[in-house]
Amino acid sequence: MADIGQVVRSVEIGGKVTSETDYYLLSAALTAERFGELPRANWSVENGLHWVLHATMNEDHSRNRKDHGPENIAMLRRLALNLAKLEGSKGSMQGKLKRAGSDDAFPTKLLAAFGTAQMQ
Repeated sequence: MADIGQVVRSVEIGGKVTSETDYYLLSAALTAERFGELPRANWSVENGLHWVLHATMNEDHSRNRKDHGPENIAMLRRLALNLAKLEGSKGSMQGKLKRAGSDDAFPTKLLAAFGTAQMQ
């Protein structure tokens, strides 16, 4: 451990201010500017993928915990999300995944978009 960082966040909602403090153990000493970028980068990943997995696929409620099952199902979930993102329609992610389960032609369309993206 080379350094310790602290981030204090304050949020005002409806006139009420709440604050939270996070501490980080760092493997290298960083400038304040560089350190400030790291939590934001982490939250962009969290908001961009993990939140979608949680909200759309209910990943937190998964009961798959044996052997390689959790890794395998996580890979399939990410594949499904990536395929849905490649599909060009404007619908929500949840709507696309629901459509893939009810419209037999839609998964074929998703896989075709994947094949086209791989060739480029």
